[in-house]
Amino acid sequence: MIQSLFLLSPTGEILIERHFRDNTPRSICQYYWDKASVSLNHHGGLAATSASVSTSLASSDSLFDTVPPVLEVPLTHQGSSNKSLYLFSILRDGLSYLAACPSEVSPLLVLEFLHRVADTFSDYFGTPADENAIKENFSTVYQLLEEMLDHGWPLTTEPNALQDMIRPPTVMGKITEVVTGSNAVVAESLPKGTISNMPWRKAGVKYAQNEIYVDIVEEIDAIVDVTGRVVSTDVSGSIQAQSHLSGVPDLLMTFKDPDVIDDCSFHPCVRYTRFELDRVVSFVPPDGNFELMKYRTKNNSSILNPPISCIPQFSYGETKHQNTNGTQQGSVSVMINIQPNSCLTFTSKKGSLLIEEVSCTISFPKIVKTANLTVNMGNVLYDEAAKVAKWVIGKLDQTKKPHLQGSMLLNANEDTPEENPPLQLTWKIPQSSVSGLSVSGLSMVGETYRPYKGVRTITKSGRFQVRCS
Repeated sequence: MIQSLFLLSPTGEILIERHFRDNTPRSICQYYWDKASVSLNHHGGLAATSASVSTSLASSDSLFDTVPPVLEVPLTHQGSSNKSLYLFSILRDGLSYLAACPSEVSPLLVLEFLHRVADTFSDYFGTPADENAIKENFSTVYQLLEEMLDHGWPLTTEPNALQDMIRPPTVMGKITEVVTGSNAVVAESLPKGTISNMPWRKAGVKYAQNEIYVDIVEEIDAIVDVTGRVVSTDVSGSIQAQSHLSGVPDLLMTFKDPDVIDDCSFHPCVRYTRFELDRVVSFVPPDGNFELMKYRTKNNSSILNPPISCIPQFSYGETKHQNTNGTQQGSVSVMINIQPNSCLTFTSKKGSLLIEEVSCTISFPKIVKTANLTVNMGNVLYDEAAKVAKWVIGKLDQTKKPHLQGSMLLNANEDTPEENPPLQLTWKIPQSSVSGLSVSGLSMVGETYRPYKGVRTITKSGRFQVRCS
């Protein structure tokens, strides 16, 4: 299975190195980083140049990736025999998670485990679990890896079970460890859930106020060409839950239109056979935050009309002129508008369409030396080293017309690019969905109290790219 696990910083520095079987040479990380650093934005390239821009981009993926998630690395690169290792990688919060396997294994198993490791770090150290969080909690990171992997095989990955064995770091815990010299983080006994048939739930959970919140989150991935025509769209959804329920509650969730759900996967707490028979979700929830299920919608191949449009224009060619310093000038313009006739279904009819957390990431080609940008809404931050501008707009309604414009100082020695890097839009619309999926009921048995239940729907952007002229 997994022979070694590495964690790389945004600059390629090895932060965490753990070998579970044979030792893997560190040069395999350099082999990987040589390929990753080719792309401007790949695997935390922004963080190496500007902390302010990378922090604002921490929640989004890189604009384009040059490294596939699975690499076959020849060991002859390290001067060894004619063998190879399979290197799996993901990017989370600017950090590269690498897993080296000596033989062929299920790629999705290893990639999902790496995501689970990153999720666990976020639960323990907060979001984002970036380089600083890892450096401040080295001992906890290694203790978590010891529990999550046994001789290279995934063992304990449920957050509730891990938190019973390894307590999340606190200020008082660190002070106690320094003063007494004892390890106040590691529990002296195994959690009770490890010997039950529900390892995802703690035993003896009690709350003064019992409540559960459910979010139906749907993401739209889209590619839009320079004319504003939608080239391709894809819709994926997930149901996120936050449970604070006492005892061992048994929940049953029903949907108004379950037929729109297709290609779904579930948390281990869900009884899959019940869903196959009745199209309902029956489960005993974990304690705290968890992802109940993921799904795709039927008729996903049809082109959808997104709720927002973007018109970018780059000009360097006939409109640019040369200065006395041997440089040239160009111009850039980006306009963002709301599309009134979109594909969304709204759960409430109050007021006009309001889009939240609107932002635009603009990558400039190599010919651009610097850019002077102005906006009529929000604020824009340009990172000259990475040649990336982050335009944060915030809330947007139909009465507002955000517009970015500015000039670019060009390098006369560089050729004009045949095409510009695509723009990436991020946005979120509460109380809306694409598929129309909604919860019709959430009932509970096994406990006598009546919990508070809250359900909401959210539509947001996934990888939403706009091609530039």
